[in-house]
Amino acid sequence: MTYALVLNSGSSSIKFQVLDSAAAASDEPLVSGLVEQIGEPNGKLVIKIRGEKYTSEESIPDHSAGLAKAFGIMAEHGVGPKDLDLTAVGHRVVHGGKVFSAPEIINDQVVEMIRDLIPLAPLHNPANVDGIEVAREILPDIPHVAVFDTGFFADLPPAAALYAINGEVAGENGVRRYGFHGTSHEFISQQVPALLGKDPSAVNQIVLHLGNGASASAVKGGHAIDTSMGMTPLAGLVMGTRCGDIDPGIIFHLYRTAGLSIDEIDTLLNKKSGIKGLSGVNDFRQLREMIENGDTDAWSAYNIYIHQLRRYIGSYMIALGRVDAITFTAGVGENAKFVREDALAGLEMYGIQIDKDRNDLPNDGPREISTDESAVKVFVVPTNEELAIAQKATALATAQV
Repeated sequence: MTYALVLNSGSSSIKFQVLDSAAAASDEPLVSGLVEQIGEPNGKLVIKIRGEKYTSEESIPDHSAGLAKAFGIMAEHGVGPKDLDLTAVGHRVVHGGKVFSAPEIINDQVVEMIRDLIPLAPLHNPANVDGIEVAREILPDIPHVAVFDTGFFADLPPAAALYAINGEVAGENGVRRYGFHGTSHEFISQQVPALLGKDPSAVNQIVLHLGNGASASAVKGGHAIDTSMGMTPLAGLVMGTRCGDIDPGIIFHLYRTAGLSIDEIDTLLNKKSGIKGLSGVNDFRQLREMIENGDTDAWSAYNIYIHQLRRYIGSYMIALGRVDAITFTAGVGENAKFVREDALAGLEMYGIQIDKDRNDLPNDGPREISTDESAVKVFVVPTNEELAIAQKATALATAQV
């Protein structure tokens, strides 16, 4: 087997998996784990090895200590990085800017170039760099590969990528639409042609990645032509805690009239808005329960969410001209049947027909939820960003040998 380690480093957490890059999308990883509350008095490590779960609760002062602890537990069970002869370590990096459009073998220069992109992703790239530096120090003899969330959208047409602001200002400051969740959108869009029995170059599709973060993309012949997130992950659909698209004048209004600082507005729009800002919760299971109990705020939040989602679906149908498939993925997209039903309700005139019985089935791998007569096929396809990163990292590392 060709094993790769996939790392997703956050400011106070590290998610990781060890998996066979040749595995099927539905296969369980050999190892999966989460180190959280790094730098706090009570850190926590949860790791699953061959289906068995192990936990540890103790102070984890930094990312280096967290990874060392995780690797130690893995080694005790014969699945440490050195036991498996890893082919590559794949790192999820949120922002590649205009510099990186494809996975990249990591060296000192690449680390510095990712660091230079921190102004474009101040909440994400610093943690990504920390994870890269720690992993390279612990595993110096294994190729490390950066896989960028923005990569799939690097070639957006100018009409979709550029904003209507002064071109010189935009160019000097890197202002453009970069898009995010690209690894997921690319992975899903590659699965759909086989479900349709068509050549990928002939398939026009809309991919809806609906999780706590949410994004939509229009993919034509395997290439993205538009996406909902923008220069930052704040734009587009209503999300768990992010507002999505708003009038930019609201920011000036809150600064001038409400007296909020730029940092306070940043926190408001990124962490205290979206479904949570409207209803008090950002878990769709809780939201649904609140709606069933008659909570008007929850009902309003849900309607705003669905309204924005339908706006993007409609606009991408026009952008693509012909749509062969609409696919739901990620936590909400894969599990919230009511979201899928309401997002596509009443669109029969556009060739979209949901089969209620198929839609009501539990999440169990890729499946069609449209009727046999539906001109536009609708699918639920579980995403697997870790597998996609492992495949990209392995392919690049192997090519370098």
